[in-house]
Amino acid sequence: MVTSPKVLVIDDSATSSLFITQALRKAGYRVTTAVNGNEGLTKALQERPHCLILDVVLPGVSGFGVCRQLRALDPQHSLSIIMVSSKSTQLDQSWGLRQGADRYLPKPFTEEILLHTIEEVLMTKQFYS
Repeated sequence: MVTSPKVLVIDDSATSSLFITQALRKAGYRVTTAVNGNEGLTKALQERPHCLILDVVLPGVSGFGVCRQLRALDPQHSLSIIMVSSKSTQLDQSWGLRQGADRYLPKPFTEEILLHTIEEVLMTKQFYS
């Protein structure tokens, strides 16, 4: 029996977190959430998700900081990290990718784009193989 991928959503916006969580659960993913960078780091280390949906603007440690810290602990990039943010300039996106994110999704995005992006990064990490 293949277990469904585990996704950790780190977003301080209740609306955004709920939208993402509902879309992922409907698609069969196991989802946990965190509302700030510190809680997200703790849950990422404890729960070992396959994929992280990470907001950039968070109270405490920013999404960029969370990404850098997790990449320092995971140099082989076994964890897929998708940054999401209303900060959508090309500079923001390239900075997010330079911090170690696999993808950067500007908000707002559709459920279809979110699910497609997750499937894409999990395929490259060979989760489904």
